[in-house]
Amino acid sequence: MIAILPQIILGPLIGPYIDRWDRKKIIIISDSFVALVTAGLVALFFTEAIQIWHIYIAMIARSVGGTFHFPSIAASIPLIVPEKHLARVAGLNQMLGGIINIIGPPAGALLMETLPIYGVLAVDIVTAIIAVGLISLIGIPKPLRTTLVEKASVISDMMQGFHFIWSWKGLAILLSLASLSNFFLVPAFNLTPLFVAEHLENDVLKLGWLNSAFGIGIIAGGLILGVWGGFKKRIYTVIMAISIEGVSAVIFGFTTAGSFFLGLSCAFLLGTGIAMANGPLTAIFQSVIPHDIQGRVFTIMGAISAAATPLGLAIAGPLADVIGIRSLYYIAGIGTFISGIAFVFIPAVMNLENYKPDESTQPTTKA
Repeated sequence: MIAILPQIILGPLIGPYIDRWDRKKIIIISDSFVALVTAGLVALFFTEAIQIWHIYIAMIARSVGGTFHFPSIAASIPLIVPEKHLARVAGLNQMLGGIINIIGPPAGALLMETLPIYGVLAVDIVTAIIAVGLISLIGIPKPLRTTLVEKASVISDMMQGFHFIWSWKGLAILLSLASLSNFFLVPAFNLTPLFVAEHLENDVLKLGWLNSAFGIGIIAGGLILGVWGGFKKRIYTVIMAISIEGVSAVIFGFTTAGSFFLGLSCAFLLGTGIAMANGPLTAIFQSVIPHDIQGRVFTIMGAISAAATPLGLAIAGPLADVIGIRSLYYIAGIGTFISGIAFVFIPAVMNLENYKPDESTQPTTKA
């Protein structure tokens, strides 16, 4: 909660600054800030002065840094990547995320076996230095400001972001349905250890295999999207991928110790579907939202998505106790499938890529 709450509460307020300031500098400063926070933890662990409240404060600070960092990157990509390649780039980004999810845990375990905790944390500082060095070599142009408001205040800029989302029917519905899909899926698969304990003989190795299959699926989905690029109309790729996610979740609920390969296949397909849904979905947002308002829109969308996770977990945990963990996967899968198929019946969503916001969705007045 400490890691998520700053993104939910501060995200909409941070968005205006991402649109006003130099995004390259924001990326560099926020990454450096997070590394500096980690350096503070290194010092506290090294001197054995660490307290639990230190870690809480560090998590809050890192979350604030991340709330600046990730939307700035997302809003910078369409400034340097041609629109026709946005889905491919998003797919490759998903693939890299999958690789990190597979390599990260064993690498972390190895580091913790060979280094003290302050040495493990120091690795984060080294990687931050590498990241800052690389981003400093990239030229990121400033977007042309087209969404001027009467008073250049943070609150008015923030409200403009909310107005942009909710006044553009297709975008608001797409965001709502995508968040609903996360609401169903994320809590269910966060409870995978409970599923393994109850239905897969409490075999920790099986849990590891399931996590690996999921990560490999993300890599495969990102690679497919990176090579293929998806359907020309990107929303078709999103619908197909979300449908795969929903069906995979339902079938996963039938997994037993004797049919473990079924569970592995579903975990793989779920990862593939997530990568192939998130890639074109990100590309759609990057292409249809004006560049100079993406910071505000992405932070608001991030806050909404982040809020869906703890809310879903708060409901999923007690619900699993009442109806059983298997039923939770059935509900999550069916809900996700319906969320994806619903796109087909909403013209405002299906035609989103061809629609350009008019003055009603871009409140522009005197600078």
